Amino acid sequence: MSLRAEFASDNTAGICPEALDALLSANGGRVPSYGDDDWTRRACDALRDFFQTDCDVFFVFNGTAANSLALASLCQSYHGILCHALAHVETDECGAPEFFSNGTKLITVGGAMGKLDPAVVEEVVTRRRDIHFPKPKALTVSQSTELGTVYRPEDLHALGTAARRLGLRLHMDGARFFNALAGLDASPADLSWRAGVDVLSLGGTKIGMAVGEAVVFFDRELAADFAYRCKQAGQLASKMRFLAAPWLGLLRDEAWRRHAGRANAMAWRLAEGLAALPGVSLILPVEANAVFAAIPEPALARLRAGGWMFYTFIGLGGARFVCAWDTREDQVDELLADLRAALG
Repeated sequence: MSLRAEFASDNTAGICPEALDALLSANGGRVPSYGDDDWTRRACDALRDFFQTDCDVFFVFNGTAANSLALASLCQSYHGILCHALAHVETDECGAPEFFSNGTKLITVGGAMGKLDPAVVEEVVTRRRDIHFPKPKALTVSQSTELGTVYRPEDLHALGTAARRLGLRLHMDGARFFNALAGLDASPADLSWRAGVDVLSLGGTKIGMAVGEAVVFFDRELAADFAYRCKQAGQLASKMRFLAAPWLGLLRDEAWRRHAGRANAMAWRLAEGLAALPGVSLILPVEANAVFAAIPEPALARLRAGGWMFYTFIGLGGARFVCAWDTREDQVDELLADLRAALG
């Protein structure tokens, strides 16, 4: 059986042209190692311009490292980190946040549509103040969430305000930050530091880079010694230019917006088609590039037998289909046609 198309994850897509061109451009000659090069300096400055603020930027290999090291920089081992019960840091990072923070405990919190509610966060933080319970120190949110929903600026502002009142630092897992941004009428600043985010794990891989995420500290004091954390964790790239340069291509002329917008548009196209099929229903609203649908199991089995790839173990159940920067209309339409046939 060969794969006819891949809707399991946007991780399966190739490199977008802009990131690839920038990567190849960085391949000429010899430059200093470990980030002491012009490509890395320019990429950091480009992200400062993108967010319209003076921030500290570090490049690491993957999202798990970005999240785990960022959270470790906010906490001591006896602290607690509040996260949604379905957050990636809780369900899909193999205990890395606890490992890299030397034991800081993740404290799970509920919330509709995969999003945290400030009132619930406050209830959990104030429920216990005794020395026998980890001291809450940080709050982490996913943008977009594991359910494909997004935090709007007012949502983040409410959480940021609550976090400051409760003495918490606010971290954002922005693996699909660009998809959320493309779907909202907001600026990068409005979805990050202006809303109270202290540090952001900014995803590059899912938007079209080969590898690499950026850890962006809006509170620069929190970045003290972060370079040492990266080195100790095996995340300090000797040829840093190859992690940094693709960001220049992605940010230039808002290439990210075109790619994220296309992924989102393909998700909306797929959702509209799914909703029109008998026996199929959407489980969640489509606000970024992921679609969750309830589909009869026999039809899902026929899709898998036909080579279609998707997940059924993420979030609240059902089938999850993720569109990427390079997803095409004909791929979406072919999936819908095959599902229509599979439904009989």
